[in-house]
Amino acid sequence: MEACGRSSELLAVCLWLGGWLCALASTILPHWLSMSTELLAIESYQLGLWETCVVQDIGGMECRSYDSLLGLAHDMKLGRVLMCASLATGMLGLLVTIPGMQMVNSCRDGDGGGGGGGGGQAKRTLVMLGGVLAVLSGILCLIPVSYVAHLAVLRFFDEALPDVVPRWEFGDALFCGWAAGFLLCAAGVLLLVTAALGSASRRRPRPQYRYEARGGELTAAKRSEYV
Repeated sequence: MEACGRSSELLAVCLWLGGWLCALASTILPHWLSMSTELLAIESYQLGLWETCVVQDIGGMECRSYDSLLGLAHDMKLGRVLMCASLATGMLGLLVTIPGMQMVNSCRDGDGGGGGGGGGQAKRTLVMLGGVLAVLSGILCLIPVSYVAHLAVLRFFDEALPDVVPRWEFGDALFCGWAAGFLLCAAGVLLLVTAALGSASRRRPRPQYRYEARGGELTAAKRSEYV
């Protein structure tokens, strides 16, 4: 059970790192929304949280940062705040989880058995707290990505706009953000399940003491018979 718990924690941390890196890439990349027009087929436009870019088919790309924060659309403002909050929460949770892992010799208390018993209540508390922060980080990442995608769908199928007006479509950063959110939530759930199962296994009675007592009684009985 201890080896399984260590493997689960290691897998959760790997998923966590992958999700956090995907969230970082989604925050930085200017590919949240993309638009191409029939009038200029050789150019396409990319919209991100921090800048907009014009991409040409010949390989050139020119980006420009937003002039004012107050002039941003509300979905971009929301995306900036929540994605930064997701990154900060994910990093904080990772720093909390690592000392609580069973393969890390730190934060061990009396019942954890400093001799490899798998950690005690303090380590399980850190792992569970890290799992909660991972799930929260994933939710904070999924909210702005899904909201921007929702608005893009509404605007794409808006019948009030003429067909000749170009529409914004999903960019690569949205898919990267969805992957990040699901990876972070999966890592958090895995940590919570691992900590809960480890706590339940430690509360079970240990039958080996009963077997030792029986063995002692049988030995004493044999000795009395021999005498």
